[in-house]
Amino acid sequence: MHITHDIVHRTMENLYLVDLDQPVEGFRNFISSWIFINGNCTVVIDPGPRSSIPILLNALTTCGVKKIDYILLTHIHIDHAGGAGLLLKHYPDAQVICHPDGIRHMINPAKLWKESRRTLGKLAEMYGEIVPVSVKNIGYRNSIEAGEIVIGALKTPGHTPHHLCYRAGDILFTGEAAGVSYPLKNRFYLRIATPSVFKYEAYRNSLKKLASLDVSHICFAHYGCRHDPENVFNAAFSQADTWLASVKKHYCPGNELPCKDIFDEILQNDEGMFYYHSLPEDVQNREKFFAFNSIKGMEDYLRRETDKK
Repeated sequence: MHITHDIVHRTMENLYLVDLDQPVEGFRNFISSWIFINGNCTVVIDPGPRSSIPILLNALTTCGVKKIDYILLTHIHIDHAGGAGLLLKHYPDAQVICHPDGIRHMINPAKLWKESRRTLGKLAEMYGEIVPVSVKNIGYRNSIEAGEIVIGALKTPGHTPHHLCYRAGDILFTGEAAGVSYPLKNRFYLRIATPSVFKYEAYRNSLKKLASLDVSHICFAHYGCRHDPENVFNAAFSQADTWLASVKKHYCPGNELPCKDIFDEILQNDEGMFYYHSLPEDVQNREKFFAFNSIKGMEDYLRRETDKK
């Protein structure tokens, strides 16, 4: 990967990854935004939280961007979409593309902000309060014309009910539909992201939809670009099954879930997590925190399934 700037990485001729590192231990090589430039059309995928919009603005300047045509949101979680309204203040003609069920929350983010604070606590405060997006600047389209390329929006529920992935030619922007990666030289690390409200069947069906696409580049929101989509999706399928099996094994209604025991078991059985101990220590701590969240999301899924019976 050729680095054009400390925070801007040119992954392809017309594609840039932007580091949106946060002032928290381990929160590097984690949150990112993508800049896709096709002719005179500029597209930003997941602008990130409010706190790092100044970083993104500097990156856009570094890339010579004068205007943004589209801001594509894979989902409305605060670390992906919280800064969209602030970015629009600098690029007021940009159009935000969002899942239909997420649009009202971006226009009036009070409920989303309240839920973000409840779920993330001080982390939400660090990301910054969500800036509303004007009604005229947001909508949903199945197809987005970006120069001579048409970007397809794919509904991929699982990580959240309102999750979208975007296909631009042979590039697939997966958001968190296939999990979270970390750049290790000649190695592959993957960690599933299944916060509440997780739905196993929806997650797996979305993976099937994505795995069927003829693409050669997988661009993660967290983090980096892979050029082996078959390996990515095989690992993601296996991971979903392995984690759920471990959670199900220890799940007992009314009892506290032994997250640490489950996590230790996962590290032994999940090939995607094989290189967990090769990560920097602060990144391991970050990953463990979010792994516990994913385990609890699966617990919530099992509880809802039990209540149905």
